[in-house]
Amino acid sequence: MKPELLYDAKAALGEGPVWDARTQTLFWVDILNKRIYANGDALAELDEFIGCLAPRARGGLILAKRFSFWTFDLRATSSTFLAAPTDEPATNRFNDGKCDPRGRFLAGTMNLNEKDSTGSLYSFDGTYVTKLLSNVTISNGLTWSPDGKTFYYIDTPTRVVQAFDYDLDSGAIANPRVAMTIPASLGWPDGMTSDSQGNLWIAMWGGAQITKWNPHTGQLLEQIPVPALQPSSCAFGGKHLNELFITSARKGLDDTALAQYPLSGGVFRVETTVAGLPAFEFAG
Repeated sequence: MKPELLYDAKAALGEGPVWDARTQTLFWVDILNKRIYANGDALAELDEFIGCLAPRARGGLILAKRFSFWTFDLRATSSTFLAAPTDEPATNRFNDGKCDPRGRFLAGTMNLNEKDSTGSLYSFDGTYVTKLLSNVTISNGLTWSPDGKTFYYIDTPTRVVQAFDYDLDSGAIANPRVAMTIPASLGWPDGMTSDSQGNLWIAMWGGAQITKWNPHTGQLLEQIPVPALQPSSCAFGGKHLNELFITSARKGLDDTALAQYPLSGGVFRVETTVAGLPAFEFAG
């Protein structure tokens, strides 16, 4: 499996790819440039950082902007405030997030200095914002098992992928445990998705690769080189959900690194031998 360059976007911090099956569109964001993309086109540039987004069952998108949740109208390219956590520090911003199988939007925050553990993980059902975790440094990859009963989560500096029991009816998490610990030689675990067989696919920031894991055994199954030093996230999509879309970033790279990885900040695609799970829509 060899990724091909899909969009040479030169994103500062490309993130949060999500495949909207209804419109056959890949949505993603450039967090630092505050832009929303549909495939290779910039839809909008907003007034705040956009950590992540997801398709909305009623149409359009849900966004996690710097401190709050908003809807986004694709035709008018306008956003409408929905809700916000009540105690987020001013030094934080939202980072990665996605919807659970019941349509709740889970998104986590991080400190802008990427060092202090002031972040949290939230669940938003359209009415209430519930804090699931606190004392997080860089809230990152999150995904579910095929049956929706296990939730996987990454706080990047820990190099650990945690597993939790997930209650689909209430959205509560319980029984935290370590699914696997990522060796430093592979890079930093960033965005994550899962396939229909229950394996986890993780973008390795600084590692120029995507890794595939069996979360039940902790076994590293595959390594897919990416022609960008900082792959940031990945998501399955395409007509048969067997294409893996990969975002990346130019943030923090010097001239030497950019000369070695000139496609950094691009979006890549690789055809896999397995189908992924569909992206769930926001129900609120």
